Order: sequence, then C-alpha cells, then structure tokens
Amino acid sequence: MGFFDKVFNKKEEKITSYEDFWNWFQTCESSFFETVKQHKNIEKNFIDKVSPKLQQINKGFLILTGMLNEHTAELIVTADGQIKTMVFIEELIASAPEIDRWEFTALKPAVQIDDFGIEMNGFKFNCTNLNFTHKDVKEHPDHIDISIYYDDFNEENRDFFTNGIYIFLDNFLGELDFATTIDTIEILGKDSINSELIPINKLKDFLIWRQKEFIEKYEAFRYDTVNDNYSSMEATLANGRPLIAIINTTLLEWEDKVSHPWLSCLTITYKGNNNNGLPNKIDYELCQQIEEEIMNELKDADGYLNIGRQTADNEREIYFACKDFRKPSKVLSAIEDNYKSQLPIRFEIYKDKYWLSLSRFNPKTHL
Repeated sequence: MGFFDKVFNKKEEKITSYEDFWNWFQTCESSFFETVKQHKNIEKNFIDKVSPKLQQINKGFLILTGMLNEHTAELIVTADGQIKTMVFIEELIASAPEIDRWEFTALKPAVQIDDFGIEMNGFKFNCTNLNFTHKDVKEHPDHIDISIYYDDFNEENRDFFTNGIYIFLDNFLGELDFATTIDTIEILGKDSINSELIPINKLKDFLIWRQKEFIEKYEAFRYDTVNDNYSSMEATLANGRPLIAIINTTLLEWEDKVSHPWLSCLTITYKGNNNNGLPNKIDYELCQQIEEEIMNELKDADGYLNIGRQTADNEREIYFACKDFRKPSKVLSAIEDNYKSQLPIRFEIYKDKYWLSLSRFNPKTHL
C-alpha cells in the first residue's frame, strides 16, 4: 500500500475550521510538495485530496496549484468570481501557518508579465490583439462601462470569445480587481469600432485612476435613515398571487446612492398560507426576526442601508445597500447557517452603483 493510500484510508476527520484545515495540510504537505514539483498525478494526489477538505468549510472554495519557482509550490484558493466567497478565502489564507517551500495566495493574483496572453482552441488572447474603450454616461458618471475589442471576434462564436476574454482579464487584472472594479463589459469586433482604441495593457492604470477618484468622492459618505419615509407597495403577479413590498422611498431618491455600490439580497423561502404565497403567522414572525438580526449587525451609520423587503410567491427578499461586500458576506452567511434547519435561505451580493436592479420600486422611474 502506497503512502497516499495509508494516509487517506485512515478515518477521515471532519474539517470545521481554518485551523483544522491547516493542521491537516501540514501532516501531508511534504508529499503534496513532491506531487506539485514533479507535476505528476496532480489532480488525483493533490486537487482531489485538498479540494474536498476545503469545501467542508465553504463549498465555494476552489484551488489552483503550481510551482512559484524551483523551490516553492503555490496553493491559490479562488472564488471563481463569487463575491460573497472572497472574504472567507482572505480569512483562510490570513490564518495559514508558515510552511517551508509553500506560498499560499488568496484569489488569483494579477500576472506581472507585460506581454501576458492565453491560448484557447488555437485562438490567442493577448496585449497585441485586445484593445478597449470606455463609455461616459451623463446620467451615471461613476459607472465603469468597458468595451473590449478583439481582432478575431465574430458573432457566431461570441460565447467562446467572451469566455476567453474573461479568462484573460481575470488573470491580467487579478481575480479581486476584475470582479470589483468593472461594472459592465461589452465584447466587440473590428467592425464595431467607433472611437479611438486604447491598448489593453493600459486598462490596469485606467481602473486604478477611476477607483482612486471614486474613493476620494465617496469614502466619507454616511447616511442616517431615522427620518426616512417608507412606502407600502402592492401588485399582482402573473400567476394571480399578491406581491407586497415595504420600501424606503427616501433612499431610492437619494442622489448619492453610488456611495453604497454593493447590493445584497437575502431570500427566505417559506411554505406560505392559504395558497396565496404569503407567509403564515409563524413564518412571518421568523422572517421579521431574521431581518431584525441583520439590521442589528448591518447598521446605517457603518455604511449598510436597509432598503426594504418584498414578499410574494412563498419568498421574502430583504435588500441592503452596502459600502463594502466583506462584512455583509459574513453576516448573511451566518444568518444562512443559523436558520437553515428552519427555513431555506440563500443570498447574493453584487455591484450595482445606481441600484438599477431596484428601480421597479422607485415610483419616479415607472419601471
């Protein structure tokens, strides 16, 4: 029986904390190092061993590995662009012990190669065949709207080329910056050029400048919701069921909402009452309790604004606008874990500087 069989056929202990994982990793890091260095059976003897352990902590943890140099192996833990997972990866790596011959990295870092490129199915994506432009929208001056131009682009293979360009940007900019600094991306070809193109290798500097400008404008913004007005809204869904929303309409009309660019939506699923999709008394009280717990953790003075809630079709959605994504990720994840035995809960966090995804609640937009 080989070494890996002896080690991994032992009774497996459940990994419940970062410390558990690192203690386990250290017991077999020497063999892991040799596997990565020799680049032999990496998937079987490294990926398939490490990934399940990490996913006992968080199912969103994915890994990459390789040799950083001749003497150092690297383990990169990636969220694959999932915003709500990133803070937990940062915590995991921050808790890592010093281990000779190993480098541990939170999220895919930006490559430090001027002529970086990738190749997929014979197509190259690099700094010579990719350019960009940016759009300035008067109504949304802080929105980072980028158009990427690819020399070989054609509409028939849009999905393939989009995927290739996204992989390029994920590595070129780094996972965190790619996920957080660009608001929208459009992929185009030569036939669509209508303004002067900018080489893609200048994109990093452009985004750094825009992010610095954004922080200088909005970092000090704080908001007090004490005197805000709330409106009750009712509608009927296509299936005939009622929809009821309680929304802070003062916030929706706030001119500086871009200072809180991250929106979170926590969705609670309940059994409902009388087939109308609304909660019964027990479900209603539990939904209220959950919302109050969130509000106790995410306070407006700290940069977290409760925009309101929508109840319909056996689901309640609770909306917050946030100055950052890290604390809301932790708070909502804890809520999800604490109540999962009582009600199904899920949440998402996404960037929406002008809260356009909530415009349907703003009576002035009529959307």
